[in-house]
Amino acid sequence: MRVAGIMSGTSLDGIDVAVVDIEGRRVRTVAFRTTPYPLKLRAGILAVSNRVTHTASISRLNFELGERYARAVKETCRLGRVPLESVELIGCHGQTIYHEGVNTLQIGEAAVIAERTGIPVVSDFRPRDIAAGGQGAPLVPFVDYLLLRDARKGRVALNIGGIANLTAIPAGAEQDDVFAFDTGPGNMVIDGLVAGYTRGRQQYDRGGRIASQGRVNGALIRQLMRNRYYRMPPPKSAGREQYGAEFVERMKRSGLRWPDLIATATVFTAVTIAAGIEKFVKPRMRVDELIVSGGGAHNPRILAHLAGLLPGVAVARTSDFGIDVDAKEALAFAVLAYQTWRRRPGNLPGATGARRPVVLGKITP
Repeated sequence: MRVAGIMSGTSLDGIDVAVVDIEGRRVRTVAFRTTPYPLKLRAGILAVSNRVTHTASISRLNFELGERYARAVKETCRLGRVPLESVELIGCHGQTIYHEGVNTLQIGEAAVIAERTGIPVVSDFRPRDIAAGGQGAPLVPFVDYLLLRDARKGRVALNIGGIANLTAIPAGAEQDDVFAFDTGPGNMVIDGLVAGYTRGRQQYDRGGRIASQGRVNGALIRQLMRNRYYRMPPPKSAGREQYGAEFVERMKRSGLRWPDLIATATVFTAVTIAAGIEKFVKPRMRVDELIVSGGGAHNPRILAHLAGLLPGVAVARTSDFGIDVDAKEALAFAVLAYQTWRRRPGNLPGATGARRPVVLGKITP
């Protein structure tokens, strides 16, 4: 079955579309494209994320995003030379504007996508898991398990998007052995600081270049690490509510120079990931490999810090295993949509905390 997966994450850098062919456990990407958000739309999403806002703004954005998602699917197919009519299903995560563990809201109207493309859409994946006692996140671990499990090696699949989340896959794991959680910030804090430093001219630290010019403030990292989130056992999830504008403002109040703040935020991301692995993963399994995807996989500073903080663990990218580092989450929602279409569960209770596996999402024919 050919399925298009749509993902737009908390980093708000754009719309990822992956068109994949699924045959049993085999998943092959046939086209992938990222469509950047227009600045006005990105600002509109930020304006309604994690704050009191007017319902009219959310409603308008919900429909506008549906239009943008549909356009992005068509453009990905056109540029990838994949006939749109060959796509049988679309899986759309939507844009998260609020996530609190016990409730969540993603926008991007599925009815608009289905109407513009003529293709059935599976959307709104998280609420069913929450209804079953989970946190609605993370959901990608099901696909990590499907694609990256190994009979002999213990692997941690790490996605560094706006938030960093990991999937722990013991050697020879069955589904019930897999567990996952959000470790804390991924690129979100770094991106917020870079946007402030460059007055909006840059949205991220390309290649970690700004961080390389700064000095890391260990005292600030120790202060930030006192947050109880890093001591909480999984399952647990995080979002812009914890690491958005308020967190960035808190870092700025330290009085450090911009490059020092960015260098410190970069190390802080790596420290929180490594702490999560040391505290909650290594006591339960051997960790041979850390396999990284997401925007953070392009930041050599983060990867170098992870390698230094986790001696004895080989750090690789998903591209080393034939999975595009930028496409993985869009690919994941194509696979999850396929599961839903086949009326099969798509969550892992060990990852989300749900009482049982459930069929996720809503189908718009």
